[in-house]
Formats: sequence, C-alpha cells, structure tokens
Amino acid sequence: MTTQTKIKVSNVSKTFVLHNQNGIELDVLKGADFNVASGECVVLNGRSGSGKSTLLRALYANYLVDTGDIEVEHQGRWVNIATAQPREIINVRKHTIGWVSQFLRVIPRISALEVVMQPMLEMGGCRTLAEQKAKTLLTRLNVPEHLWNLAPATFSGGEQQRVNIARGFIVDYPILLLDEPTASLDATNSAVVVSLIHEAKQRGAAIVGIFHDAATRDQVADRLYDVKKQIEQESAQSNPISACA
Repeated sequence: MTTQTKIKVSNVSKTFVLHNQNGIELDVLKGADFNVASGECVVLNGRSGSGKSTLLRALYANYLVDTGDIEVEHQGRWVNIATAQPREIINVRKHTIGWVSQFLRVIPRISALEVVMQPMLEMGGCRTLAEQKAKTLLTRLNVPEHLWNLAPATFSGGEQQRVNIARGFIVDYPILLLDEPTASLDATNSAVVVSLIHEAKQRGAAIVGIFHDAATRDQVADRLYDVKKQIEQESAQSNPISACA
C-alpha cells in the first residue's frame, strides 16, 4: 500500500476565554504541528487537561482555532478545516472524516440498528448492504441481537459506546478521529476495537486517537504526538526556577 499524507496540522493554537471568571485566558493549544499518513495511527499523548480533546475536536471542526491550519485531503483536493465554510465542513464530515466520540448522542425512538446505518445511508448507500454491515459490526461488538431494534437510550454506557463505535466504522472513511473509544469497554470489546482499527489502517485510513489505556494505545499507535510539550517547554524557558522545582 502506498502511503500519502491525509492530514496536515500546522501551527495550530487555541485559547479559551473564561468570561464568567473575569476574562481569564487559558492557552490550551500552542503551535500544534504534525502530519498523518494513510495507514497510520497517531495517538495524542499528554496528561489530563493537556489539550488532547480540544485538538481532536478542532480536527473535526467542533472548535474554531485561533491560529494555524488544519488541512485534510477530501475527494482529491485539500480542504482547510480551520477556514472552511459550514457547508463544506458538513460535506467533509459526510464523506471523509469518521468520528467516534466518548458518548453516543442518543436519538429518541431511533433503533440502534438505524443509528449505526445512518452514516452509510446518508452517503446514498444501499439499505440492504447498510443493514448487513451494521448487523455484522453489532455482532462483532457483542451488542445482543434483542437490542438492535430498540432505542439506545435505555442501554448501558458500554452498550451505547459499542453502538457508537459501530456507527463510526460502518463507512470506510479515509480519516478516523477516535476520542477514547475503549474508555467504557471491557477487555473483550476493547480487543474488537483494536481489530477494527488495524483493519482501517490496512485499507489506508489515517487515524488520530486518544487512548488513556496504555495497553490499547500501544497496540494501535504508530507514533505518539505530545500535545502539551511545546507549551511546557516554552513555560520552562521563561520561568527557569519553576522548571527546576
């Protein structure tokens, strides 16, 4: 398989302003800079509060960045997520970027099977094939068949997350963003997710993820990107006393 760059993150910074706390500014990201190639999984690394989730959400355009560029290859051309218009972002999400969040957004009265099928159907996929693929994924992820036609609102947290994962993997997206997909899963289902990630890499997906479980992270990561490293280095250089503490 020929590898090529699918994601280019260049000098991305993000500051949050806490208006309810006298306008305090928090530099969450500063100078984030990395590329991701097809067939590669880059894991965002850093302690809690380091900006990992902020960066991942910026890649999905859930957050606007203050500076820098986030470019993704979309249908043979480059799109800058940081500056793209909303309609173009919707199109990129529909066809290019798969997203698995920490929690499933539960839709009342919509069955688990329909929730999983939805991304494939929205792309114009055959309903029969979408249903077949959804059932295969739900089976692999050990979601009991008697739950498939029920709305996930009454499911356990682990069951909802497995539905969420199936939804994220039903389309062979060129890019996958994974925000702690195994956080609420047991060892058996975590192993299934690892297999799905390896299969996505083999078909050429570029993957960026957050994994707090070191064992899972080590199984899927081709390399780590230290999110907070640059801010910490600059802070240490400007405050040598604290750096020695």
